Parts: sequence; structure tokens; C-alpha cells
Amino acid sequence: MDNSQAITGGTAFGSFTRSPTHLAAVERVEQWTRKRFTLGANSVVIAAEIKCQVPGCPPIETVIAFWTGDSTRYRFKIFKPVEAVIEDDLPVSWLLPSLIDYGDLGCDCC
Repeated sequence: MDNSQAITGGTAFGSFTRSPTHLAAVERVEQWTRKRFTLGANSVVIAAEIKCQVPGCPPIETVIAFWTGDSTRYRFKIFKPVEAVIEDDLPVSWLLPSLIDYGDLGCDCC
């Protein structure tokens, strides 16, 4: 596939179409996250754009999750589409302990 084609497919959650520009933005955010938090090559980093269903929430947000070598999961959100995210939108590295994802805390806000 050349870079001018869109990726299309389907999942249990519906169908999707992502342009090469969108895919490049996801990859860029994942690379920035890896760099910002000094994550090794074996660390899993995932960036995804989701639609927020909570009233008052931005309609589209980018969620970034990653796991470190000790299997600790971290997560943060950026309240804009992935293609609009810039490197300065990522949290500073010293906030890492506050980004631990303990699972459902009963909070609908984030």
C-alpha cells in the first residue's frame, strides 16, 4: 500500500477510515510519549482518538496509554483531535507518578 491510500476496516465497535495523515499523527504522538517518559523499545504505547460522550466534554479527545517494564499502566488525555496535538501538549515527565491508571475510579470526567 502506498502512503496516499486510506486505511479502512471494521471492528466490533464499528467501521473506521483513517487517512495517512491521521495515522502519521498517531505515530508522532506515540513517539513523543516514548521520548518524554524515556520508554524503552519494548514498552507498549497506544494513542487513540475517541468521541467523548460526557456532557461538556470536548467532542473528540486523544487518549494515550502506555505500560512500563514493571507492567504499570499509565494514561492521560489531551482534549483535542490527534492531528491537532503538539509535543508541548504532553504532560511534563515529572508528572509520571500521577498518570498511573488504577482502572475505573468511578469518575466520568476522565
